Amino acid sequence: MDQVEAFNSAPAERLRADLHACCAAAGWGAAIETGRPYPSRTAIVAAADAASRGLSWAEVLDGLSAHPRIGERATGGSADAAWSRREQSAAASSADETTAAALVAANRAYEQRFGHVFLIFASGRSSAEILAAATERLGHDEATERAVVADELRKIALLRLERLLDAGG
Repeated sequence: MDQVEAFNSAPAERLRADLHACCAAAGWGAAIETGRPYPSRTAIVAAADAASRGLSWAEVLDGLSAHPRIGERATGGSADAAWSRREQSAAASSADETTAAALVAANRAYEQRFGHVFLIFASGRSSAEILAAATERLGHDEATERAVVADELRKIALLRLERLLDAGG
């Protein structure tokens, strides 16, 4: 069975759980689920991209609820926890004590300023790159940062969806 066929034929309950692991915003998964069957992988990813771009700020905040702070190791055996550990692995392996402490401080300052966790597409980024981005983003106004956060969530969700499809459904 190919990836698209497996995705299209997955039981609704399992698909909902799989999509929730990609993005915890319920509306995102529901939009993708209701679009089945899809003719191609490209169509699935395009639907996910469109659903991501259509999220309200409240839905983005729901999506953020499943993400640990940068530098904190996600716990548990769920797919989203495993993906989070994988996505942050480069940053974790490249963090010296000074950079790790600076990331903790930047996370704290970010949360105080914006009221939610600092979210960044961390795959392949070093801790120094993430720290630089956090520092830069602390200078954003609320509207600018909301747009950045929504886009970072979109990129993470699409990466995770690609992994889900690669796993066969």
